[in-house]
Amino acid sequence: MAKPKVSIVVPIYNVEKYLHQCLDSIITQTLKDIEIICVDDGSTDTSPAIIREYMDKDSRVKVITKPNSGYGNSMNRGFDMAEGEYIGIVESDDYAEPDMFEKLYKIASENHLDVVKSGFYYYYSIPRERNEKVEIVSKAREGVTFRPATDFKAPMEMVEFFNIKPTIWSAIYRKDFIRENNIRFNETPGASFQDASFNFKVMALAKRVQLIRDAFLHYRQDNENSSVNSPGKVFCVCDEYEEMQRFLDTNPVNRGRLECVNKRIKYDSYMWNFGRLAPKYKYIFIERAALEFRDDFEKGTMNPKYFESYKWKDVKKLVDDPVAYYTQKALNQPAYTSKAVREIQNSYSYKIGKMITFLPGKILGGIQSVKDDGIIYTFKLGCKKIAGGLSLWKNGRKSR
Repeated sequence: MAKPKVSIVVPIYNVEKYLHQCLDSIITQTLKDIEIICVDDGSTDTSPAIIREYMDKDSRVKVITKPNSGYGNSMNRGFDMAEGEYIGIVESDDYAEPDMFEKLYKIASENHLDVVKSGFYYYYSIPRERNEKVEIVSKAREGVTFRPATDFKAPMEMVEFFNIKPTIWSAIYRKDFIRENNIRFNETPGASFQDASFNFKVMALAKRVQLIRDAFLHYRQDNENSSVNSPGKVFCVCDEYEEMQRFLDTNPVNRGRLECVNKRIKYDSYMWNFGRLAPKYKYIFIERAALEFRDDFEKGTMNPKYFESYKWKDVKKLVDDPVAYYTQKALNQPAYTSKAVREIQNSYSYKIGKMITFLPGKILGGIQSVKDDGIIYTFKLGCKKIAGGLSLWKNGRKSR
C-alpha cells in the first residue's frame, strides 16, 4: 500500500464541543491520499467516542490513546507515527478549508520544500461567526524559496521573519527533514506555547522554505480552555526559550546570528506574556525576565542591530531597574484602576520582588528554577533564599 502524501496530526484533549467540526474539515479534504492521526491525551469527556465514530466511517482515521501527558508529548507521538511524505497539524478546536492540504502539498512537492507555510484566519464563533484573515508574507516574497538561517542579509529582516507568529498548524513539514534533524516538541508537562521552540528549530534548520499569502486554517479564539485564554502558567514561555537555548548550544548552524535573533524575539514574547498575566503575577515575571536578559548581556548575545532603538532602550531599562520598568509598564497604564494598582502593590510578588532587586546575583539565580505559579514561587523564594531579608522587611513594616 502506497504511503500517504500528508499525515495530519490532531492533538485532542476534552474538546467534544469542537471536535466534529474539526474532523469533518479533515475527512472532506480534496487531497484524499492522507492519514489522520488523532492523539487522545487522556480525555475525560466524549472525545474518545467521537474519535471512534470517525474511525468507523473512515479507514484513514487512526488513534493514539495515552494518559494525559501534555501537548508536546502528544505532538511527538503523532509525528513519530506519521507515514506521510509531509506532516500537517490541525488542532482539535480549529478547522481547515477543504483544499488546504492539496494546495500546500502541491507547492511543497513541486518545489522540494522542507516547509511551506500559509496565512490563517482568526476565527470567532461568538457573539457572531467571523473570520479575520492574516497574511504572513508580502506579494514580493510570496513563493520565493529561501533558507531562513542564512539568506537574510539585514538583521531586522531576519528578525521580521523569525517574529512571524509560530502558527505551526498553517504549514506542512517534510517528514524526512523532521526526522533527520531530530526536531522534537518540548515535553514540559502541563506547559503551553510549545509551538514556539518547535517553530524556531524548524526554521533554523530548514534549507528550503516558502511562505504563501493564501489562508486555509481557521484558528479559534473563543475556546475558553485554550492556552491563549489562560491567565496562568506564568513561566511556560520561559521554558520554551530555555529549550531554544539548548538547541542553539547543540546546533552550530549560523549560531551567532540566530542567537541574536532569538534574544530579540524572546523580548517580544516575554512582553506579550507580561501583558496577558493577571496583575498578581506580573512583577514576579518581570523579575525573572530581568535576570535572564542580564545574563544574556553578560554573555554578549544581546546586539542592538537586532532591536528597534526604543526596544533596545526598553530592554536595558528592564535589566538596570526591574522595579522602575515594571512601574512604567504596568502601574502607569490607564487600563489599571486605582484598586488594581493597590492590588499589584500589595501583592507578595511585588513587595518581595522589589526588595530582592538589590540582593546578590547568586540569590537571584534561584528564580531560574521556578516553573509554576508566582505565589508558590515567591513563597519558596522567601522561605529558602531570603529568610533574613524577609525579617528585615517585616521589621520595617512594624516600624511604620
